[in-house]
Amino acid sequence: MECFNSTKLSSPCTSSILNLQGSSSLVCNKFSKNSVHPWLLSSPPPKPIFQLDDRLQYRQKSAHRTYRGPILAEAGKQGWDLGRFLKTLYFFNGPPSPSKFFEFLIEKLSSPSPSEPKKSMESSGIVLVVGATGGVGRRVVDVLQKKGLPVRVLARNEEKARKMLGPDIDLIIGDITKESTLLPEYFKGVRKVINAASVIVGPKEGDTPEREKYSQGIKFFEPEIKGDSPEMVEFVGMRNLINAVKGSVGLRNGKLLFGCEDNGFRDLAWGALDDVVMGGVSESTFIIDTTGGEKGGPAGLFKGVVSTTNNGGFTSIRTKNFSVPEDLSSYDGLELRLKGDGRRYKLIVRTSRDWDTVGYTASFDTTEGQWQSIRLPFSSFVPVFRARTVSDAPPFDPRSIVSLQLMFSKFEYDGKLNPTFVEGPFQLPVSSIRTFIKDPVTPRFVHVSSAGVTRPDRPGLDLSKQPPAVRLNKELDFILTFKLKGEDLIRESGIPYAIVRPCALTEEPAGADLIFDQGDNITGKISREEIARICIAALESPYALDKTFEVDGITGKELLEQSPVPIIDFPMDNKAGAA
Repeated sequence: MECFNSTKLSSPCTSSILNLQGSSSLVCNKFSKNSVHPWLLSSPPPKPIFQLDDRLQYRQKSAHRTYRGPILAEAGKQGWDLGRFLKTLYFFNGPPSPSKFFEFLIEKLSSPSPSEPKKSMESSGIVLVVGATGGVGRRVVDVLQKKGLPVRVLARNEEKARKMLGPDIDLIIGDITKESTLLPEYFKGVRKVINAASVIVGPKEGDTPEREKYSQGIKFFEPEIKGDSPEMVEFVGMRNLINAVKGSVGLRNGKLLFGCEDNGFRDLAWGALDDVVMGGVSESTFIIDTTGGEKGGPAGLFKGVVSTTNNGGFTSIRTKNFSVPEDLSSYDGLELRLKGDGRRYKLIVRTSRDWDTVGYTASFDTTEGQWQSIRLPFSSFVPVFRARTVSDAPPFDPRSIVSLQLMFSKFEYDGKLNPTFVEGPFQLPVSSIRTFIKDPVTPRFVHVSSAGVTRPDRPGLDLSKQPPAVRLNKELDFILTFKLKGEDLIRESGIPYAIVRPCALTEEPAGADLIFDQGDNITGKISREEIARICIAALESPYALDKTFEVDGITGKELLEQSPVPIIDFPMDNKAGAA
């Protein structure tokens, strides 16, 4: 029977020996090939653990008995290493309290049922609409609500937002130009974003309360910037918004939990948790091999010797409880990059800080001698307690990951055995553990930009034939220049995105034929209602992933004059302005 538990993020490797007392971080590549966790070295564990001068002491009523090394076993059985057992307890639980230790044993022996999380996983998938009181934004909200999709809006003026969108709208009061107003808790549950926020352009001579002149289009008035500058809205505001939602919507390449990234190495506080806790003699360790990675870089190495002596048969490494639980709910699973040895292993994820509780478990097979990526969807994790599945356990909740554990065991679940189990030495190099978004990936962030953003500085362009925003870019405080800079922030963010560049926006109803193009060359007009529909459609389209495209709406008459209509197979974006 397997028994294990408990965890925490930590320890940058700032020298040849890993420091397990730190906090999780990205650190520089300074490693020693023999880097091991201090408690696995031959030196004694920290002092306050029933220890005097490298000896383990037990006090009985009648006398003191001092033990050195393993406790002697019955004939035919191998000695049990009490010292390693106590080191294991100390690593995961800190300096022990004898009274609490015995209370723990009594509790577990008298009540074998695992502790259960208080509530089951709730579905999430909120679409955040930014700029929801604008011409495009309010139409986006309306279409989403008609589709029955959960909507949250970000607006600066509560009274205006509730009057326009309804008194019961899920509302965040904030300003993208003011980072302090975008608190992380506001965005919990948000999985997708449509950003229709834009700098305000209006007539110099003023407008009606309903902005009738503005609604006709910029060519009908002499424009000026109203309120915050293009730099603050289109660039600074975009940066603030991306930082605010990045943790909720997820990254295209996933979130790194362990391994190399950007010339650094993120380590976790791993410790061995073997069958010694059940009286067995199997033993494992975890070290950083500085050249053991796929391309000669560092990798973690889970290795040891497994034995079935004393009814044992498993080894594992487990992290300490993370100081702050990981919310991985914007992802679909965990991916391990490792070099297989032909054996079957388990990854165990815990959502409780308790020592002995349910672990959500997924088994995986490896191919001997090959580096491979193992993807484990969260939906495949089974609730297990001491090698028994727990049928009434709540569903796995990726919003509160507390610890990770890798295991090689004789046992599968419910009495089944691991078909690849062999006693003796083993080793499993692991270069990274990260989250993933399942295929097909669709945009998580759709941004409404503008056609013309790359044209103001384009050589040889006849500005007299360009829309007013292109001709007046400088006079409008470089509005298109900063829109382009904002686009680049999205491309560089790692968030799956789509950028929609509409031509001149109108109040006409939807229904015109549409032209999609790339290269930022087309001119024309398109209704705000049509752009709202395009943004929502892009959220669900893998073909829109990481694309930038212009769109123009044309009438039937205009369509006949433009034959043939271009059909675009959108390539992936290049960085910067060229789409």
